Amino acid sequence: MTQHIFRARPRLRLATGAAVGIVALGLTACAGGTGQDSSGDGGGDAAPAAVDAVEVIAPADPGGGWDQTARAFAQALTDAKLVKSAPVSNIGGAGGTVGLASLKTETDPNTLMITGSVMVGAVETNASEVRIEDMTPIAKLTEEPLIVVVPPDSEYDTIGDFVEAWTEAGADMAVTGGSAGGIDHILAGMLLTDAGIESADVPDSLNYIANSGGGEALTMLLGGQVDAGISGVGEFAEQIKAGKLKALAVSSDVPAELLPDVPTLSDEGIDITLTNWRGLLAPGDLEDAEAAALEDLVTQLHESEAWTTTLETKGWTDAFLTGDEFTSFLESDISTTQDTLRTIGLIE
Repeated sequence: MTQHIFRARPRLRLATGAAVGIVALGLTACAGGTGQDSSGDGGGDAAPAAVDAVEVIAPADPGGGWDQTARAFAQALTDAKLVKSAPVSNIGGAGGTVGLASLKTETDPNTLMITGSVMVGAVETNASEVRIEDMTPIAKLTEEPLIVVVPPDSEYDTIGDFVEAWTEAGADMAVTGGSAGGIDHILAGMLLTDAGIESADVPDSLNYIANSGGGEALTMLLGGQVDAGISGVGEFAEQIKAGKLKALAVSSDVPAELLPDVPTLSDEGIDITLTNWRGLLAPGDLEDAEAAALEDLVTQLHESEAWTTTLETKGWTDAFLTGDEFTSFLESDISTTQDTLRTIGLIE
């Protein structure tokens, strides 16, 4: 199998003392609209140029988790006055790989695309020619548990009852979630293998209906077209609170903040823990200074009150990483996802 690695580049680290002052001055100038460093002595390493506007890509249709993350991220950037504008565009399809291909051809270096667990899996199952490793990793932002839901009139009240019926019915029961090979699909496969279905039999037993956004999954569930759905907690939380969906379990090791009364899979005797992370990629051909400027911008956002409020409101777990730490995380997650997809029979 071909080994894919991220291209190496030096990473700018936020330092102490005078260096922080230089970076802070550059960012203050950005907030004020000038974006210029008046220092002319030329001594030492220059701070990265301030970014006063970014383009944000949600690689999915409106209504899903990536769209919510993209718009919340863009709104927080402008609320914190870190950029003048952060317009969001949706480029959906194939688990984010259509958006990934678009990012490869992007000529504006100040373009940020939402990425995450779903895209890592979709790249593998779609055998995408354009890979995450072709891009410039900027930051990991959040983690969020998945949730298994059923229509409100479903006969199943617990995840155990549902999985037992599911293993008996096999492909006669339909489950919807995000894109094929994404983390929702992976959780569905893991639930079946945990219940005793052999990995080689999972593809034939799993009638998984993929969609490109949480809105489409919700329509299927409310219309009775599927027996269950899997998605991020944030995508279904309001419908659960309103009684339009019934929650069976979340995939984190502790209850979700948005839905504290919903049991975890482990609470219900299912030894599975899986969370959905989301982060940011930039085009792959960036200069080191361009990538460093984006990392600094996102670091400033992470430290802002606007982003803290966003995390609390959305119920997202702060999982911030940049630089070499994020690159290492991505390499590990890609490798683990490949192994998991092979185990449940979704790739060879």
